[in-house]
Amino acid sequence: MSASPSSPLDTATPAPGALRRSISNTLKGSAGNLVEWYDVYVYSVFASYFESQFFSKEDKNATLYVWAIFAVTFLMRPIGAWYFGRFADRYGRRLALTVSVSLMAACSFVVAITPNVASIGAAAAIILLLARLVQGFATGGEYGTSATYMSEAAIAGRRGFLSSFHYVTLVGGHVIAQAVLLIMLHVVDKQHISEWGWRVAFALGGVGALVVFWLRRTMDESLGSESIAAAKEGKARSSGSLHELFVNQWRPLLLCFLITAGGTIAFYTYSVTGPKMIQTAFAGDDVMAGTWINLAALVVLMLMQPVGGWLSDIVGRKTLLVFFGIGGVLYTWFLVLYLPKQSDWLTAFAILTVGFVILTGYTSINAVVKAELFPTHVRALGVGLGYALANSAFGGTAPLLYQAALHSDRVDDFVIYATAVIAVSLFVYIFFLTNKGSNWLDHEHEMHRRHGTRRN
Repeated sequence: MSASPSSPLDTATPAPGALRRSISNTLKGSAGNLVEWYDVYVYSVFASYFESQFFSKEDKNATLYVWAIFAVTFLMRPIGAWYFGRFADRYGRRLALTVSVSLMAACSFVVAITPNVASIGAAAAIILLLARLVQGFATGGEYGTSATYMSEAAIAGRRGFLSSFHYVTLVGGHVIAQAVLLIMLHVVDKQHISEWGWRVAFALGGVGALVVFWLRRTMDESLGSESIAAAKEGKARSSGSLHELFVNQWRPLLLCFLITAGGTIAFYTYSVTGPKMIQTAFAGDDVMAGTWINLAALVVLMLMQPVGGWLSDIVGRKTLLVFFGIGGVLYTWFLVLYLPKQSDWLTAFAILTVGFVILTGYTSINAVVKAELFPTHVRALGVGLGYALANSAFGGTAPLLYQAALHSDRVDDFVIYATAVIAVSLFVYIFFLTNKGSNWLDHEHEMHRRHGTRRN
Protein backbone atom coordinates (compact mmCIF):
# COMPACT_ATOMS: atom_id res chain seq x y z
CA MET A 1 0.00 0.00 0.00
CA SER A 2 2.45 2.62 1.08
CA ALA A 3 5.92 3.13 -0.13
CA SER A 4 8.79 1.41 1.62
CA PRO A 5 11.56 3.47 3.22
CA SER A 6 13.98 1.33 1.27
CA SER A 7 12.24 1.87 -2.05
CA PRO A 8 14.46 3.68 -4.58
CA LEU A 9 11.55 5.91 -5.50
CA ASP A 10 11.07 6.91 -1.90
CA THR A 11 14.66 7.76 -1.08
CA ALA A 12 15.82 9.36 -4.28
CA THR A 13 16.95 12.95 -3.83
CA PRO A 14 14.67 15.21 -5.91
CA ALA A 15 16.07 17.85 -8.23
CA PRO A 16 15.95 21.33 -6.62
CA GLY A 17 13.73 22.69 -9.38
CA ALA A 18 11.25 19.83 -9.04
CA LEU A 19 11.16 20.24 -5.27
CA ARG A 20 10.50 24.00 -5.53
CA ARG A 21 7.71 23.43 -8.04
CA SER A 22 6.19 20.73 -5.84
CA ILE A 23 6.28 23.00 -2.78
CA SER A 24 4.74 25.87 -4.76
CA ASN A 25 1.86 23.70 -5.97
CA THR A 26 1.38 22.31 -2.48
CA LEU A 27 1.03 25.80 -1.00
CA LYS A 28 -1.34 26.96 -3.73
CA GLY A 29 -3.44 23.83 -3.47
CA SER A 30 -3.64 24.03 0.30
CA ALA A 31 -4.69 27.70 0.38
CA GLY A 32 -8.17 26.88 -0.88
CA ASN A 33 -8.32 23.99 1.54
CA LEU A 34 -7.62 26.45 4.36
CA VAL A 35 -10.46 28.77 3.34
CA GLU A 36 -12.90 25.95 2.76
CA TRP A 37 -12.28 24.29 6.11
CA TYR A 38 -12.47 27.62 7.87
CA ASP A 39 -16.00 27.83 6.47
CA VAL A 40 -16.71 24.38 7.90
CA TYR A 41 -15.34 25.05 11.39
CA VAL A 42 -16.60 28.58 11.88
CA TYR A 43 -19.97 26.88 12.38
CA SER A 44 -18.83 24.64 15.24
CA VAL A 45 -16.74 27.36 16.90
CA PHE A 46 -19.55 29.95 16.89
CA ALA A 47 -22.48 27.53 17.30
CA SER A 48 -23.21 28.49 20.91
CA TYR A 49 -23.25 32.18 19.93
CA PHE A 50 -25.59 32.06 16.93
CA GLU A 51 -27.89 29.35 18.29
CA SER A 52 -30.38 31.89 19.63
CA GLN A 53 -30.43 33.69 16.26
CA PHE A 54 -31.92 30.68 14.47
CA PHE A 55 -33.89 28.96 17.24
CA SER A 56 -36.04 30.29 20.03
CA LYS A 57 -34.28 30.83 23.36
CA GLU A 58 -37.16 29.00 25.05
CA ASP A 59 -36.58 25.85 22.99
CA LYS A 60 -34.73 23.35 25.21
CA ASN A 61 -33.69 21.33 22.14
CA ALA A 62 -32.04 24.28 20.36
CA THR A 63 -28.51 22.96 20.95
CA LEU A 64 -29.45 19.55 19.57
CA TYR A 65 -31.00 21.21 16.50
CA VAL A 66 -27.81 23.19 15.83
CA TRP A 67 -25.69 20.04 15.97
CA ALA A 68 -28.27 18.08 13.98
CA ILE A 69 -27.80 20.59 11.14
CA PHE A 70 -24.04 20.11 11.50
CA ALA A 71 -24.54 16.33 11.17
CA VAL A 72 -27.12 16.39 8.35
CA THR A 73 -24.80 18.39 6.09
CA PHE A 74 -22.47 15.38 6.07
CA LEU A 75 -25.12 13.46 4.13
CA MET A 76 -24.32 15.72 1.18
CA ARG A 77 -20.63 14.87 1.22
CA PRO A 78 -20.92 11.56 -0.70
CA ILE A 79 -22.94 13.37 -3.39
CA GLY A 80 -20.32 16.11 -3.58
CA ALA A 81 -17.55 13.51 -3.65
CA TRP A 82 -19.23 11.75 -6.58
CA TYR A 83 -19.89 14.95 -8.56
CA PHE A 84 -16.54 16.66 -8.04
CA GLY A 85 -14.56 13.40 -8.09
CA ARG A 86 -16.01 12.50 -11.48
CA PHE A 87 -15.39 16.05 -12.70
CA ALA A 88 -11.80 16.13 -11.41
CA ASP A 89 -10.93 12.72 -12.89
CA ARG A 90 -12.18 13.86 -16.30
CA TYR A 91 -11.50 17.57 -16.59
CA GLY A 92 -8.76 18.28 -14.06
CA ARG A 93 -8.22 18.83 -10.36
CA ARG A 94 -7.65 22.59 -10.55
CA LEU A 95 -11.05 23.56 -11.99
CA ALA A 96 -12.92 21.24 -9.61
CA LEU A 97 -11.16 22.82 -6.63
CA THR A 98 -12.00 26.33 -7.81
CA VAL A 99 -15.72 25.55 -8.18
CA SER A 100 -15.96 23.85 -4.76
CA VAL A 101 -14.38 26.76 -2.88
CA SER A 102 -16.67 29.20 -4.73
CA LEU A 103 -19.74 27.36 -3.45
CA MET A 104 -18.40 27.38 0.09
CA ALA A 105 -17.76 31.11 -0.03
CA ALA A 106 -21.20 31.93 -1.47
CA CYS A 107 -22.97 29.97 1.26
CA SER A 108 -20.90 31.64 3.99
CA PHE A 109 -22.11 35.03 2.72
CA VAL A 110 -25.71 33.74 2.72
CA VAL A 111 -25.46 32.61 6.35
CA ALA A 112 -23.83 35.91 7.31
CA ILE A 113 -26.78 37.99 6.03
CA THR A 114 -29.68 35.70 6.98
CA PRO A 115 -32.26 37.48 9.21
CA ASN A 116 -32.77 35.95 12.65
CA VAL A 117 -35.69 33.88 13.96
CA ALA A 118 -37.31 36.96 15.50
CA SER A 119 -37.58 38.51 12.01
CA ILE A 120 -38.54 35.62 9.74
CA GLY A 121 -39.38 32.78 12.10
CA ALA A 122 -38.57 29.19 11.13
CA ALA A 123 -37.35 30.38 7.71
CA ALA A 124 -34.08 31.40 9.38
CA ALA A 125 -33.30 27.81 10.40
CA ILE A 126 -34.36 26.55 6.96
CA ILE A 127 -31.97 28.94 5.20
CA LEU A 128 -29.17 27.89 7.56
CA LEU A 129 -29.90 24.23 6.81
CA LEU A 130 -29.97 24.75 3.02
CA ALA A 131 -26.74 26.77 3.05
CA ARG A 132 -24.99 24.12 5.12
CA LEU A 133 -26.28 21.35 2.83
CA VAL A 134 -24.68 23.09 -0.15
CA GLN A 135 -21.48 23.54 1.86
CA GLY A 136 -21.55 19.83 2.69
CA PHE A 137 -21.82 19.13 -1.03
CA ALA A 138 -18.82 21.39 -1.73
CA THR A 139 -16.76 19.94 1.12
CA GLY A 140 -17.33 16.43 -0.22
CA GLY A 141 -15.69 17.56 -3.44
CA GLU A 142 -12.91 19.55 -1.80
CA TYR A 143 -11.55 16.75 0.36
CA GLY A 144 -11.10 14.09 -2.31
CA THR A 145 -9.90 16.48 -5.00
CA SER A 146 -7.47 18.40 -2.79
CA ALA A 147 -6.11 15.19 -1.21
CA THR A 148 -5.58 13.81 -4.72
CA TYR A 149 -4.01 16.99 -6.06
CA MET A 150 -1.58 17.44 -3.18
CA SER A 151 -0.54 13.78 -3.27
CA GLU A 152 0.03 13.92 -7.03
CA ALA A 153 1.83 17.26 -6.86
CA ALA A 154 4.20 15.93 -4.19
CA ILE A 155 7.40 14.23 -5.36
CA ALA A 156 8.58 10.75 -4.40
CA GLY A 157 10.63 10.72 -1.21
CA ARG A 158 8.81 13.80 0.15
CA ARG A 159 5.25 12.69 -0.51
CA GLY A 160 4.28 12.06 3.11
CA PHE A 161 5.73 15.39 4.25
CA LEU A 162 4.27 17.52 1.44
CA SER A 163 0.84 15.89 1.44
CA SER A 164 0.62 16.40 5.21
CA PHE A 165 -0.08 20.07 4.47
CA HIS A 166 -3.54 18.93 3.44
CA TYR A 167 -4.32 18.59 7.14
CA VAL A 168 -2.13 21.52 8.15
CA THR A 169 -4.59 23.72 6.30
CA LEU A 170 -7.61 21.66 7.34
CA VAL A 171 -6.71 22.12 11.02
CA GLY A 172 -5.56 25.64 10.16
CA GLY A 173 -9.13 26.51 9.21
CA HIS A 174 -10.18 25.50 12.71
CA VAL A 175 -7.29 27.47 14.24
CA ILE A 176 -8.29 30.63 12.37
CA ALA A 177 -11.93 30.21 13.42
CA GLN A 178 -10.82 29.91 17.06
CA ALA A 179 -8.50 32.91 16.65
CA VAL A 180 -11.34 35.02 15.22
CA LEU A 181 -13.46 34.14 18.26
CA LEU A 182 -10.60 34.99 20.61
CA ILE A 183 -10.07 38.40 18.99
CA MET A 184 -13.78 39.14 19.22
CA LEU A 185 -13.85 38.18 22.90
CA HIS A 186 -11.06 40.69 23.48
CA VAL A 187 -12.82 43.46 21.56
CA VAL A 188 -16.53 43.01 22.35
CA ASP A 189 -18.61 41.14 24.91
CA LYS A 190 -20.37 37.80 24.36
CA GLN A 191 -23.73 39.48 23.80
CA HIS A 192 -22.41 41.42 20.80
CA ILE A 193 -20.83 38.26 19.36
CA SER A 194 -24.21 36.56 19.63
CA GLU A 195 -25.96 39.52 18.01
CA TRP A 196 -23.65 40.26 15.09
CA GLY A 197 -20.06 39.04 15.66
CA TRP A 198 -20.78 35.57 14.32
CA ARG A 199 -21.97 37.16 11.05
CA VAL A 200 -18.58 38.81 10.62
CA ALA A 201 -16.89 35.44 11.19
CA PHE A 202 -18.93 33.78 8.42
CA ALA A 203 -18.36 36.71 6.05
CA LEU A 204 -14.58 36.42 6.48
CA GLY A 205 -14.74 32.95 4.91
CA GLY A 206 -16.32 34.39 1.78
CA VAL A 207 -13.70 37.13 1.55
CA GLY A 208 -10.89 34.58 1.85
CA ALA A 209 -12.05 32.92 -1.36
CA LEU A 210 -11.01 35.98 -3.37
CA VAL A 211 -7.36 35.29 -2.53
CA VAL A 212 -7.78 31.64 -3.48
CA PHE A 213 -9.08 32.58 -6.94
CA TRP A 214 -5.86 34.43 -7.63
CA LEU A 215 -3.62 31.65 -6.29
CA ARG A 216 -5.32 28.81 -8.11
CA ARG A 217 -5.00 30.50 -11.47
CA THR A 218 -1.25 29.87 -11.40
CA MET A 219 -1.00 26.37 -9.90
CA ASP A 220 -0.16 23.43 -12.15
CA GLU A 221 -2.72 20.85 -13.17
CA SER A 222 -1.77 17.43 -11.78
CA LEU A 223 -3.94 15.43 -14.18
CA GLY A 224 -2.13 14.75 -17.45
CA SER A 225 -3.19 16.80 -20.49
CA GLU A 226 -3.73 13.61 -22.49
CA SER A 227 -6.26 12.38 -19.91
CA ILE A 228 -8.17 15.68 -20.02
CA ALA A 229 -8.16 15.68 -23.83
CA ALA A 230 -9.46 12.10 -23.92
CA ALA A 231 -12.30 13.00 -21.55
CA LYS A 232 -13.30 16.02 -23.64
CA GLU A 233 -13.40 13.80 -26.73
CA GLY A 234 -15.57 11.24 -24.94
CA LYS A 235 -12.88 8.53 -25.06
CA ALA A 236 -12.21 8.22 -21.32
CA ARG A 237 -15.43 6.55 -20.23
CA SER A 238 -13.84 4.79 -17.27
CA SER A 239 -12.46 8.06 -15.86
CA GLY A 240 -14.46 9.10 -12.82
CA SER A 241 -16.92 6.28 -13.47
CA LEU A 242 -18.94 4.76 -10.61
CA HIS A 243 -19.13 1.52 -12.61
CA GLU A 244 -15.34 1.40 -12.86
CA LEU A 245 -15.01 2.21 -9.16
CA PHE A 246 -17.52 -0.31 -7.83
CA VAL A 247 -16.73 -3.12 -10.27
CA ASN A 248 -12.95 -2.93 -10.75
CA GLN A 249 -11.77 -0.81 -7.82
CA TRP A 250 -14.13 -1.96 -5.05
CA ARG A 251 -11.33 -3.40 -2.91
CA PRO A 252 -9.40 -0.11 -2.55
CA LEU A 253 -12.73 1.70 -2.11
CA LEU A 254 -13.66 -0.57 0.80
CA LEU A 255 -10.18 -0.19 2.22
CA CYS A 256 -10.43 3.61 1.94
CA PHE A 257 -13.76 3.51 3.82
CA LEU A 258 -12.39 1.33 6.62
CA ILE A 259 -9.16 3.34 6.94
CA THR A 260 -11.26 6.50 7.32
CA ALA A 261 -13.91 5.20 9.75
CA GLY A 262 -11.79 5.15 12.91
CA GLY A 263 -9.82 8.23 11.93
CA THR A 264 -12.84 10.40 11.24
CA ILE A 265 -14.73 9.51 14.42
CA ALA A 266 -11.57 10.21 16.43
CA PHE A 267 -10.98 13.48 14.57
CA TYR A 268 -14.46 14.88 15.26
CA THR A 269 -14.52 13.55 18.81
CA TYR A 270 -11.11 15.00 19.67
CA SER A 271 -10.93 18.19 17.60
CA VAL A 272 -14.60 19.30 17.54
CA THR A 273 -16.25 17.77 20.60
CA GLY A 274 -13.07 18.12 22.71
CA PRO A 275 -12.86 21.92 22.34
CA LYS A 276 -16.63 22.19 22.97
CA MET A 277 -16.10 20.28 26.25
CA ILE A 278 -13.47 22.83 27.25
CA GLN A 279 -15.65 25.71 26.09
CA THR A 280 -18.44 24.41 28.37
CA ALA A 281 -16.15 23.62 31.32
CA PHE A 282 -14.62 27.13 31.21
CA ALA A 283 -17.88 28.97 30.54
CA GLY A 284 -18.71 32.14 32.44
CA ASP A 285 -15.76 34.04 33.87
CA ASP A 286 -13.23 31.59 32.38
CA VAL A 287 -14.47 31.80 28.78
CA MET A 288 -11.24 33.47 27.67
CA ALA A 289 -9.15 30.72 29.29
CA GLY A 290 -11.19 28.05 27.51
CA THR A 291 -10.74 29.77 24.14
CA TRP A 292 -6.98 30.13 24.71
CA ILE A 293 -6.68 26.43 25.61
CA ASN A 294 -8.49 25.38 22.45
CA LEU A 295 -6.49 27.70 20.23
CA ALA A 296 -3.13 26.59 21.68
CA ALA A 297 -3.99 22.89 21.41
CA LEU A 298 -5.18 23.26 17.81
CA VAL A 299 -1.98 25.12 16.87
CA VAL A 300 -0.02 22.18 18.28
CA LEU A 301 -2.13 19.77 16.22
CA MET A 302 -1.54 21.86 13.09
CA LEU A 303 2.24 22.02 13.60
CA MET A 304 2.49 18.28 14.23
CA GLN A 305 1.13 17.37 10.78
CA PRO A 306 4.42 17.90 8.84
CA VAL A 307 6.27 15.97 11.55
CA GLY A 308 3.94 13.01 11.07
CA GLY A 309 4.25 13.22 7.29
CA TRP A 310 8.05 13.40 7.50
CA LEU A 311 8.15 10.36 9.81
CA SER A 312 5.97 8.39 7.40
CA ASP A 313 8.53 8.95 4.62
CA ILE A 314 11.09 7.26 6.90
CA VAL A 315 9.21 4.53 8.78
CA GLY A 316 6.24 4.00 6.48
CA ARG A 317 2.56 4.94 6.57
CA LYS A 318 1.36 1.78 8.33
CA THR A 319 3.52 2.44 11.39
CA LEU A 320 1.84 5.79 12.04
CA LEU A 321 -1.66 4.42 11.46
CA VAL A 322 -1.08 1.57 13.91
CA PHE A 323 0.21 4.12 16.45
CA PHE A 324 -2.99 6.11 16.04
CA GLY A 325 -5.21 3.02 16.24
CA ILE A 326 -3.67 1.69 19.44
CA GLY A 327 -3.63 5.15 21.00
CA GLY A 328 -7.24 5.81 20.02
CA VAL A 329 -8.48 2.54 21.47
CA LEU A 330 -6.69 3.16 24.78
CA TYR A 331 -7.21 6.94 25.16
CA THR A 332 -10.67 7.87 23.85
CA TRP A 333 -12.47 6.87 27.06
CA PHE A 334 -10.12 9.02 29.14
CA LEU A 335 -10.49 12.12 26.96
CA VAL A 336 -14.30 11.92 26.74
CA LEU A 337 -14.92 11.11 30.40
CA TYR A 338 -12.30 13.28 32.12
CA LEU A 339 -11.83 16.36 29.90
CA PRO A 340 -15.26 17.87 30.76
CA LYS A 341 -14.43 17.62 34.48
CA GLN A 342 -11.28 19.74 34.35
CA SER A 343 -11.14 23.18 35.92
CA ASP A 344 -7.36 23.62 35.70
CA TRP A 345 -6.29 25.04 32.34
CA LEU A 346 -2.95 23.20 32.20
CA THR A 347 -4.55 19.80 32.84
CA ALA A 348 -7.25 20.43 30.24
CA PHE A 349 -4.64 21.52 27.70
CA ALA A 350 -2.52 18.42 28.41
CA ILE A 351 -5.44 15.99 28.04
CA LEU A 352 -6.53 17.51 24.73
CA THR A 353 -2.98 17.79 23.37
CA VAL A 354 -2.16 14.14 24.12
CA GLY A 355 -5.27 13.25 22.13
CA PHE A 356 -4.00 15.41 19.26
CA VAL A 357 -0.60 13.67 19.30
CA ILE A 358 -2.38 10.34 18.88
CA LEU A 359 -4.66 11.78 16.20
CA THR A 360 -1.65 12.98 14.18
CA GLY A 361 -0.81 9.36 13.38
CA TYR A 362 -3.92 9.39 11.17
CA THR A 363 -4.43 12.97 10.08
CA SER A 364 -0.90 13.69 8.85
CA ILE A 365 -0.89 10.90 6.25
CA ASN A 366 -4.48 9.93 5.56
CA ALA A 367 -4.60 11.91 2.30
CA VAL A 368 -1.58 10.22 0.73
CA VAL A 369 -2.51 6.78 2.11
CA LYS A 370 -5.84 6.94 0.27
CA ALA A 371 -4.40 8.49 -2.89
CA GLU A 372 -1.86 5.66 -3.13
CA LEU A 373 -4.71 3.14 -3.30
CA PHE A 374 -6.23 4.27 -6.62
CA PRO A 375 -5.09 4.64 -10.24
CA THR A 376 -5.26 8.12 -11.81
CA HIS A 377 -8.53 7.72 -13.72
CA VAL A 378 -10.64 7.13 -10.57
CA ARG A 379 -8.40 8.58 -7.86
CA ALA A 380 -10.33 11.74 -7.01
CA LEU A 381 -13.63 9.85 -7.10
CA GLY A 382 -12.32 6.90 -5.07
CA VAL A 383 -10.60 9.00 -2.42
CA GLY A 384 -13.50 11.42 -2.14
CA LEU A 385 -16.31 8.87 -2.06
CA GLY A 386 -14.55 6.43 0.29
CA TYR A 387 -13.81 9.29 2.68
CA ALA A 388 -17.23 10.94 2.38
CA LEU A 389 -19.19 7.75 3.09
CA ALA A 390 -17.18 7.01 6.23
CA ASN A 391 -17.14 10.68 7.21
CA SER A 392 -20.93 10.92 6.92
CA ALA A 393 -21.54 7.72 8.85
CA PHE A 394 -19.03 8.17 11.67
CA GLY A 395 -17.45 11.64 11.62
CA GLY A 396 -20.20 14.21 11.20
CA THR A 397 -22.53 12.34 13.51
CA ALA A 398 -20.02 12.15 16.39
CA PRO A 399 -20.73 15.61 17.92
CA LEU A 400 -24.50 15.01 17.67
CA LEU A 401 -24.28 11.54 19.21
CA TYR A 402 -22.12 12.88 22.02
CA GLN A 403 -24.63 15.66 22.75
CA ALA A 404 -27.48 13.13 22.70
CA ALA A 405 -25.52 10.82 25.04
CA LEU A 406 -24.79 13.77 27.33
CA HIS A 407 -28.47 14.76 27.50
CA SER A 408 -29.54 11.18 28.28
CA ASP A 409 -26.65 10.51 30.70
CA ARG A 410 -25.26 7.72 28.49
CA VAL A 411 -21.80 9.06 27.70
CA ASP A 412 -20.31 5.63 28.47
CA ASP A 413 -22.23 4.21 25.50
CA PHE A 414 -20.76 6.85 23.22
CA VAL A 415 -17.25 5.97 24.44
CA ILE A 416 -17.82 2.27 23.71
CA TYR A 417 -19.16 3.08 20.24
CA ALA A 418 -16.28 5.41 19.29
CA THR A 419 -13.66 3.01 20.62
CA ALA A 420 -15.19 0.09 18.71
CA VAL A 421 -15.08 2.00 15.41
CA ILE A 422 -11.41 2.91 15.97
CA ALA A 423 -10.69 -0.75 16.84
CA VAL A 424 -12.14 -1.90 13.51
CA SER A 425 -9.84 0.49 11.64
CA LEU A 426 -6.89 -0.67 13.76
CA PHE A 427 -7.59 -4.24 12.64
CA VAL A 428 -7.45 -3.06 9.02
CA TYR A 429 -4.21 -1.13 9.57
CA ILE A 430 -2.51 -4.18 11.08
CA PHE A 431 -3.67 -6.92 8.73
CA PHE A 432 -4.42 -5.24 5.39
CA LEU A 433 -1.77 -2.52 5.03
CA THR A 434 1.97 -2.74 4.56
CA ASN A 435 4.96 -0.42 4.71
CA LYS A 436 6.60 -2.22 1.81
CA GLY A 437 6.06 -2.31 -1.93
CA SER A 438 5.28 0.32 -4.54
CA ASN A 439 1.90 1.95 -5.07
CA TRP A 440 -0.05 3.69 -7.82
CA LEU A 441 1.62 7.06 -7.27
CA ASP A 442 5.09 5.50 -7.43
CA HIS A 443 4.14 3.60 -10.57
CA GLU A 444 2.87 6.74 -12.32
CA HIS A 445 5.94 8.72 -11.23
CA GLU A 446 8.18 6.08 -12.77
CA MET A 447 6.12 5.98 -15.99
CA HIS A 448 6.41 9.76 -16.40
CA ARG A 449 10.13 9.60 -15.74
CA ARG A 450 10.75 6.84 -18.29
CA HIS A 451 8.66 8.42 -21.01
CA GLY A 452 9.78 11.96 -20.32
CA THR A 453 6.18 13.14 -19.95
CA ARG A 454 4.95 15.67 -17.48
CA ARG A 455 1.71 17.08 -16.24
CA ASN A 456 0.44 20.51 -17.20
